[in-house]
Amino acid sequence: MVEDERVLADAIAAGLRRHAMAVDVAYDGDGALERATVNEYDVVILDRDLPSVSGDVVCARLAESGVATRILMLTAATAVVERVVGLRLGADDYLTKPFSFAELVARVQALGRRSRPAISPVLERAGIRLDPHRRTVSRNGAPISLTLKEFSVLAELLRADGGVVSAEQLLEKAWDEHIDPFTGTVRYTIMMVRRKLGQPPVIETEPGVGYRIS
Repeated sequence: MVEDERVLADAIAAGLRRHAMAVDVAYDGDGALERATVNEYDVVILDRDLPSVSGDVVCARLAESGVATRILMLTAATAVVERVVGLRLGADDYLTKPFSFAELVARVQALGRRSRPAISPVLERAGIRLDPHRRTVSRNGAPISLTLKEFSVLAELLRADGGVVSAEQLLEKAWDEHIDPFTGTVRYTIMMVRRKLGQPPVIETEPGVGYRIS
């Protein structure tokens, strides 16, 4: 989330986190470019009118870098010519202020799906069925209640399709940049997901590597 109006930026970030998204916030163009060089973001929500480095420059640099990150421009500029300029700079979508938060969430989710390899909207493996849109999880038909973080972690494990997901990857996808990388949060969350999924256990630990659903 890149927005120089801090109250608005923080409010949007908080709202997206309630939809099980991990969100980092930058309040200027320099901060946005710095974070984008060290993090592989699915989506960047980008205000055009930014201090230090404009949103247009940030957009162009991200597009030129060849990253898979999708860019949603969020701006008060409503003229068609402004939208055309933004899209030509490399933006994937454009939303004008004021906006419906529900629409913003839907657009971010749509862009997020496009930033990943094509996968089924509903994730299924080892009897587990996870629907990202309805926010539901079941195992062998029995519903399971998960917290937002547990849901995000399970979704990443299912997306790996049997591959190993490291603790670092889970931290990047399910938490924001303020999480302590040396914390036991991932291990604790995995323990809770295992407990809620029940027997027999399906989440395997690869010592020193990460976790996977067999």
